[in-house]
Amino acid sequence: MKEDSLKTSEYSQSKKILIATGIYPPDIGGPATYSKQLFDHLPLHGLSVHIMNFSDVRYLPKGLRHFVYFLKLLKEGRSADIIFAQDPVSVGLPACLASNILRKRFVLKVVGDYAWEQYCQKPAISEFKFTSLEKFQEEKFDFITELRRRIQKYVAGKASRLIVPSHYLKEIMLKWGIKENKISVIYNSFDYSAILEDKDEVRREYDINGYIIVSVGRLVPWKGFMSLVEVMPDILKDNPQAKLLIIGDGPEMEKLKSKIINIGMTDNVIMLGKLPHEEVLAYLKASDVFVLNTAYEGFSHQLLEVMASGTPIVTTNIGGNVEIIEDNKNGLLVEYDNKNQIKRSILQLLSSEDLVRALTEEGKKTVNNFSKERMINETIKILI
Repeated sequence: MKEDSLKTSEYSQSKKILIATGIYPPDIGGPATYSKQLFDHLPLHGLSVHIMNFSDVRYLPKGLRHFVYFLKLLKEGRSADIIFAQDPVSVGLPACLASNILRKRFVLKVVGDYAWEQYCQKPAISEFKFTSLEKFQEEKFDFITELRRRIQKYVAGKASRLIVPSHYLKEIMLKWGIKENKISVIYNSFDYSAILEDKDEVRREYDINGYIIVSVGRLVPWKGFMSLVEVMPDILKDNPQAKLLIIGDGPEMEKLKSKIINIGMTDNVIMLGKLPHEEVLAYLKASDVFVLNTAYEGFSHQLLEVMASGTPIVTTNIGGNVEIIEDNKNGLLVEYDNKNQIKRSILQLLSSEDLVRALTEEGKKTVNNFSKERMINETIKILI
């Protein structure tokens, strides 16, 4: 067993952890993957785990679904030692209230600012200047946004401990008024065993040819997909065979499709929509460059997948990205929405095999720093 592994015998008794999560496999997403990892591995260390999946009540009307979920937490929480919520609002508030009533220890994981995310997805927001997460902490907004902000701060304040996946998000939590000694930074883990196929084999299987640029994410304003579409005409001047593949769905879908048509890029920019995780991994493996032009990222599990795939990365120098990517060492960093820098970085990778080789080799080394064993063991230290 590795040095940082904990042994079951270290615990005087088995504790029951009730995990409140918004999604769980077969749903795709960070909280689903994380919760499944805890379910699979915590019992190996003498801890009992029960999953309370919010998706089970999502068919109910809003409001009612949260009340029913709260009642379920009350029932299951009676026999639990710890209630561990995976977000501060949708499951966090019911979990917080249930833990208060039952007088159970409440632990919270925060991977983003829910109030800010919802504010940025309002239909009118994309029509004017983007509000950064940092600026959002300093200003006042509409009633609903402020209500969401109060809820998440209240829930975070009631937690005995908070887990965040990056030092960047720890700084955001401090701006919420959370005491520093309650916040623990535990990087998400990554298992790259599923990314072992040969690049040429994947290309043949998916009938992929030419110079492939891939970007993945929810189609929301702060992910910057519009700028990627807009740089493609210039990319094509240097490589007429280049194609941009965008994987994901979201509120910006129709706007992006209209832009692609308007600039005559229908043959070179392809919207693939939401894909199963194994297909996403295949496209990452088959691509020549991955671009993440985002204005916010707490901790990008996607970047770890790309590095494990052996594909060079161009991403922004914001949030948790700089805790994973070191410029010109294991990736290239650019300013958010700086189209000139994005274009120059893509063309730089297109023209230099030596740079690509150096970045990808260092990237694969970086992935090893985010082991599942380390994440599980650091999480156990918080829970016990």
